[in-house]
Amino acid sequence: MIKVQNITKSFGKLQVLKGVDLTAEKGKIMSIVGASGAGKTTLLQILGTLSPPNSGTMFINGVDPLKMSEKELAAFRNRHIGFVFQFHHLLPEFSAFENVCLPGYISGKNRKKVEKKAEELLTFLGLGDRLEHKPNELSGGEKQRVAVARALVNNPSVIFADEPTGNLDSKNQEELHDLFFSLRDKYGVTLIIVTHDRDFARMSDVIVEIKDGVILG
Repeated sequence: MIKVQNITKSFGKLQVLKGVDLTAEKGKIMSIVGASGAGKTTLLQILGTLSPPNSGTMFINGVDPLKMSEKELAAFRNRHIGFVFQFHHLLPEFSAFENVCLPGYISGKNRKKVEKKAEELLTFLGLGDRLEHKPNELSGGEKQRVAVARALVNNPSVIFADEPTGNLDSKNQEELHDLFFSLRDKYGVTLIIVTHDRDFARMSDVIVEIKDGVILG
């Protein structure tokens, strides 16, 4: 589903990624682990098409995003990729329901279908009674579940998550972990997750460890 070869990335004189090869299968949960500064987030941003590599090749569902214009890439990202970050990045002036609908509206999909999907996702995530609540009326765990629903609303091929449980207490961490596995099983979504949580990583379908910009093993 995703295949990258010999990916490098430098910031000035600092080389963060030093020839990364990686393959991710459809419908699997992959955890990327490693110490701070190892290059995990940089790799995730490249895989998610948020940052270009300095060199190397990359294909997502057989498509080469590195050859796209900025406009083409933005449309591809909106249709095929979902993101969940450590900080949920919900828009405070909009309700949970509206936050989830926004990517669907931007993609130009049928409004009623987008809203039906948003309500379905929020209900599946246990937020059916919180649709009209704004982010400041939600707990940390609820905000993160809204962010997950937003990532899913366009039926993406893959979801990238960067330390999604980093700001949650242990109870909400466990709930979000269980949720990821439920999403894999119900929707067949591929998840690639950067995490410091070794317990969660061990439950994943695939563990990738990165050290000093190189994949181990």
